[in-house]
Amino acid sequence: MTMNSEISYVNPASFLLTGIPGLESAHSWLAGPLCVMYAVALGANALILQAVRVEPSLHEPMYYFLSMLSFSDVAMSMATLPTVLRTFCLNARNIAFDACLIQMFLIHSFSMMESGILLAMSFDRFVAICDPLHYATVLTNEVIAGIGVAVMARSFIILFPLPFLFKRLPICRSNVLSHSYCLHPDMIKLACADITINSIYGFFVLLSTFGMDMIFIFLSYVLILHSVMAIASRKERLKALNTCVSHILVVLAFYVPMIGVSVVHRFGKHAPRFVHVLMSNVYLFVPPVLNPLIYSAKTKEIRRAIFRMFRPVKM
Repeated sequence: MTMNSEISYVNPASFLLTGIPGLESAHSWLAGPLCVMYAVALGANALILQAVRVEPSLHEPMYYFLSMLSFSDVAMSMATLPTVLRTFCLNARNIAFDACLIQMFLIHSFSMMESGILLAMSFDRFVAICDPLHYATVLTNEVIAGIGVAVMARSFIILFPLPFLFKRLPICRSNVLSHSYCLHPDMIKLACADITINSIYGFFVLLSTFGMDMIFIFLSYVLILHSVMAIASRKERLKALNTCVSHILVVLAFYVPMIGVSVVHRFGKHAPRFVHVLMSNVYLFVPPVLNPLIYSAKTKEIRRAIFRMFRPVKM
């Protein structure tokens, strides 16, 4: 083996992305629905961001956190959009090695950021229901900004080593990825060296961030339920719980597909390949579409703000 071929194995010039296995002939047909999903995700989240910005009645902690969630969804959609549309619309499957590393980092970062924001939103609901008298003094603008910075910093710091851990691995089995975007679990399968460090670090990241976020979200709702059950009036109990419905639905839309992807990846190695691809696509594409629709449908203040934005101005 020559030195040049060894170098090419260690650092392939590019990876080949894959659409949906077995449905290659239908990729042009699938491009339409994908474009609609991206349009809804980008347009609906942009509407919520604009509504929170211009509507004074939405300048409250709950809606500030919602705007962070919408920003995360827009960023996630923008991270996957170039390669997904190139793969399905143009059948352009090549992605440069470094570009793939950057996309991998961005996808995992924005996903972790969304998990952190959902945890912050559960804290917001906890304070609003369990300690309403101190709500305004606990969740000040400075505290909210600090939480936002902390969520972003956590994502960047924890995931910063990931591209470098992957870059040290020799790639000699293949350069074909299983998705139309770059994910760390998919990429390390191509390595022909010991991937124990990458696997352990990935598992540590999963448990220390997503796992801990899920536990704290669950605990916050246990405390919320305990507090709500102490309310004498049934009407007031339902009113309090109704303020949590949107958040609960968004949490389920995010974590259920994520858990499904993890289970299939860990224990479904013999499952058909399209099952892995489908679960990953649901995990990445569905939450950015559902989140703004859920909050728009369940929160009348959001609907009113959006309606005012489109209402013609009287001369």
